[in-house]
Amino acid sequence: MRTTGSDIAHHATPRAAGRRSATLRGMAETDAATRTDEDADEALMLRYAAGDAGAFDTLYARHKGALYRFILRQCRNEGRAEELFQDVWMKAIGARERYRPEAKFRTWLFTIAHNALMDHFRKQSNSDAPAIVDEEGESVVVHLPAARTSEPLVMLASKKTGEAILRALEQLPAAQREVFLLYQEGEMSVEDIAKTTGVGFEAAKSRLRYAVAKLRELLQAEHGREVA
Repeated sequence: MRTTGSDIAHHATPRAAGRRSATLRGMAETDAATRTDEDADEALMLRYAAGDAGAFDTLYARHKGALYRFILRQCRNEGRAEELFQDVWMKAIGARERYRPEAKFRTWLFTIAHNALMDHFRKQSNSDAPAIVDEEGESVVVHLPAARTSEPLVMLASKKTGEAILRALEQLPAAQREVFLLYQEGEMSVEDIAKTTGVGFEAAKSRLRYAVAKLRELLQAEHGREVA
């Protein structure tokens, strides 16, 4: 079966593929509102599994930015983030014929990313200095966070505030940071987060609640004012 990915290293390199990411992020809500059943992620993945390479192009364009940011903010090293980013897409391609639409495609994709990150953390020490730039070589604080823009924390859009959010994220315990990023970047429900991370619903809910509370506390301390 042909895949768009005969050239996935080219297709899935964040720097090369991310040039339109800002535009795609801006179009995300409009795209979601006008999407038909045939254009839904799950339908596209089934079409790709049946041989429609163009369906993969659409899925990749929709999810590349959020997936890359999720990976980067967890491993905090640009080079490794690019490797893991490509690895996740390769795993998704390899599993295309086993995909079943019981779960949302985005949840399925971010679960693959979660597992790839867990493997990475088991193999690597924590001594590497982070290199925090995004898929276009810009500081990620410009886009921090990019999803769920109606959330109060996300609406703090200035670069200065973005830098504060990034510093605050790095102070969260790893488990809380991951749950927060799955909620923000993965747009997952608490139930899906629990399934992805292998913990109970209440544990996932508690981690998210503590993460949000801690971020507010850290931002309030830094800015000297309450973050709603």
